[in-house]
Amino acid sequence: MTLTKKEQLVLDVLNKEDAPLGAYALLDRLRGEGFSAPVQIYRPLTKLQALGLVHRLESLNAYAACSLPGGCRGSAAFIICENCGAFDELKDSELQGELVNMASRQGFSLRSATIELHGICGRCAESS
Repeated sequence: MTLTKKEQLVLDVLNKEDAPLGAYALLDRLRGEGFSAPVQIYRPLTKLQALGLVHRLESLNAYAACSLPGGCRGSAAFIICENCGAFDELKDSELQGELVNMASRQGFSLRSATIELHGICGRCAESS
C-alpha cells in the first residue's frame, strides 16, 4: 500500500499523539508542511479510514491511528476516559464475529462498526 506524502504526514501525526485529534488540530500541526485548508486534511483522512489505518471517534469528532499492525477493517472498539481523555483501542478478534452474527440475525450485512465505551480509567479511579 502506497500513501501519498500528505496521507503519510497525517498518519505520522496521529501515530505520535496520545489522544484523538480533530481535523482542525491536525491542520494546525501540519501547517508547516504546506497544509492550509481543511480539505487537505479531510481527503487524506478519508483514504486512511478506507485503508483501516485511522478510525473516526464520532463522540469526540476526532481521529485516531489504528493500533493494530497494518491497520484493520471491519469493527473497532475504544475505551475513552471521561476524566483525563485517555483512550485505547481494544483488540478482540471475537468482537467482529459477534457483531456480524448479531447483524445477520436481523437480516443486516455488517460492513463496519466503531464502538466507543466511555467511563473512567483505572488511573483516574485510583486518584479520586
